[in-house]
Amino acid sequence: MGNALFGLHGDVELGLGDGDGNANAAAEMVEAAHDVTKLRRALFAGGVGQAAAALYLALFRPPAGLFLLNNLLFYSYYVLLVVVVLFGVAEAWVALWVSNQPRRRRGTGMTVLCISVLPMLFLAGIGGSAVLNTLK
Repeated sequence: MGNALFGLHGDVELGLGDGDGNANAAAEMVEAAHDVTKLRRALFAGGVGQAAAALYLALFRPPAGLFLLNNLLFYSYYVLLVVVVLFGVAEAWVALWVSNQPRRRRGTGMTVLCISVLPMLFLAGIGGSAVLNTLK
């Protein structure tokens, strides 16, 4: 099983890079607007990545900063991370759904891809604050 996971690293067909590890997420999202197969890859990789990052933050990074002001904000940190996990799973499911009839469902896939920027910004903010806290 471990060797199979290492075999996926840098796989061009799965959208995990070009073999040299040079993956650019923003460029992939722009190219996904024009190519249905890239749309499916961007949706699936983005959904799985968001779900994994949110799970990691929920399990291993305690809330910091603004989320420590009161109990409501403290619990909202975990609620938001659970919502991001569920959205990531839904985004990956949409990728599979779009791949069944790519020409007819492209619009829905593009809408979900555009909406997925919001959870990514939230995760980047939370993850960035966690990185800044470790540097202090």
